[in-house]
Amino acid sequence: MDQFLLFILDLLKIVLPALIVAVAMYYLVTKHYERDYKVRLLELRQKNAEVVLPIRLQAYERIVLLLERITPSNMLLRVGSTGHTAADYHRMLLTEIRNEFNHNMSQQVYMTEQAWQQVKHAREDVVSLINKTYQELPEGARGTDLAKRILETVLATEQDPTARAIGYVKQEIGQVF
Repeated sequence: MDQFLLFILDLLKIVLPALIVAVAMYYLVTKHYERDYKVRLLELRQKNAEVVLPIRLQAYERIVLLLERITPSNMLLRVGSTGHTAADYHRMLLTEIRNEFNHNMSQQVYMTEQAWQQVKHAREDVVSLINKTYQELPEGARGTDLAKRILETVLATEQDPTARAIGYVKQEIGQVF
């Protein structure tokens, strides 16, 4: 029995330090792998930011350009009204807005949901302004009459329908950079 007890004690003298070393090694290796994982994740995020940040900036630039292009005063200068009936000009303006918006729709991927909602709301406001102004015109009006009325409405309200969205997008760009 004494010999068995001595054997157990000798065995514990060998196994216990080995077990302590094994647990310590496991702990150190686990910590090392966690730290390595965090470093790699940080490097990946940094590389991702180097690639995505310029793309996001370009998306915001394109959205501001879209909003500037559908701003009534700018759009009326670009899409001439001369020689068109009010109905034809109305269709041309709405087609221009639809084309501009569809061309830049993919940019929403790089924007926050709130910014994209502002852009959509601005587009809807411009379309609503054009539709409302067109409906107020007498039958047989010319395209120049529609353009003049749209500009008068914008000047009377002293609020450009795209100004709030442009301001919001610029503010969001400021937060990103």
